[in-house]
Amino acid sequence: MPVAEALKLTCTACGQANRVPSARLGEAPKCGVCGAVLVTGTVAELDAATHDKVTRGDALPVLVDYWAPWCGPCRMMAPEFAKAARTLASEARLMKLNTEDHPQISARAGIRGIPALILYRNGRELARLAGARPAADIVAFVRQHAG
Repeated sequence: MPVAEALKLTCTACGQANRVPSARLGEAPKCGVCGAVLVTGTVAELDAATHDKVTRGDALPVLVDYWAPWCGPCRMMAPEFAKAARTLASEARLMKLNTEDHPQISARAGIRGIPALILYRNGRELARLAGARPAADIVAFVRQHAG
């Protein structure tokens, strides 16, 4: 019997790296340290340290929305981003980083305008998408570039 592929996932609650069998992604796997659910179908808010751990090491695709509270298009897209997170629950994790709180991260990522979406996997940037988008566009973007 073949051994299931284990994926590295960073817990957004405590920052701990976890290994999760790919076949169990739909079973709400939990962090081995803090017990937080790792694959939720919801949008996680990132801090600088967790952003770096997730984007540099996670094997499941991670789509980060770089946004700011004063940005009208960012606020308008938030419900669509959340809808896309539910649709992509076991295919990718969707997360947000507030560029006002973490300007050094947005500068390092080369963010020139917001909202900006960057798709990462295994420490590599796979693709970027600029501007507010409906959920269907976000889902199609992830599936096209992470597939």
